[in-house]
Amino acid sequence: MAHPFEIELETTLPASPDQVWAAIATGPGIDSWFMGRNEVEPRAGGVVAMETGGHREEAVITAYEPGKRLATRSGTTDDGRFMAFEYLVEGRDQSSTVLRVVHSGMLGDDWQDEYDALRRGWPFHLHTLGEYLAHFPGRTGVPVFAAAPGPSAAAIRAAFVRGLSLPDPVVVGTPVHAEPAGLPPLDGEVVWSDDERIAIRTAGGLYSFHQGFTGLALMFHHLFGPDTDGAETAWQHWLTGLLA
Repeated sequence: MAHPFEIELETTLPASPDQVWAAIATGPGIDSWFMGRNEVEPRAGGVVAMETGGHREEAVITAYEPGKRLATRSGTTDDGRFMAFEYLVEGRDQSSTVLRVVHSGMLGDDWQDEYDALRRGWPFHLHTLGEYLAHFPGRTGVPVFAAAPGPSAAAIRAAFVRGLSLPDPVVVGTPVHAEPAGLPPLDGEVVWSDDERIAIRTAGGLYSFHQGFTGLALMFHHLFGPDTDGAETAWQHWLTGLLA
């Protein structure tokens, strides 16, 4: 049986309404802070699509008011599931913008776990959006996704801490210098740390490392440097080796 849900969030972002709109309502903008590779057909009735790890999801734009409001809705599955998103943009003084997000729809039989995962994930994603707008304004990120199975969430977390040369516990503001095998060095700082995620910002990218409760390790990076060819393959190789 499908269960209705709704999550509402609000954040103040260090950017103009036009900059926020570009980040939430264009494919390259979404690529720079959210998940996967994204496409947006900019009109009411247009299609938005996200591809992550070879899996593609599509939705229809139900409201399109440039600089003000974007809403989308996925199709409804046989069991009644669907997802709807609404973004409301409001400019404020001192070049800041308030973004309100409403995520609603119907979830499946495991709705409580799904809802909890969504509720925990949104603050992290909005924080990443703020990091993007504050530190990489006007630039387009190249999304990097990698996934690999691990024995447990605790083991995945420990592997990330070890592989990134981080202290334990991982504390926001901690300087980072890591030399992942087969990859350029990471020099930056921890900008997010909780029970599920670690995020690092460097001069050239936003790097996030997730340990899922299903025993799957995930990485969603956004790279802004000039040398990004082959980055996804290299990070996948690193992650697979780390958890081998």
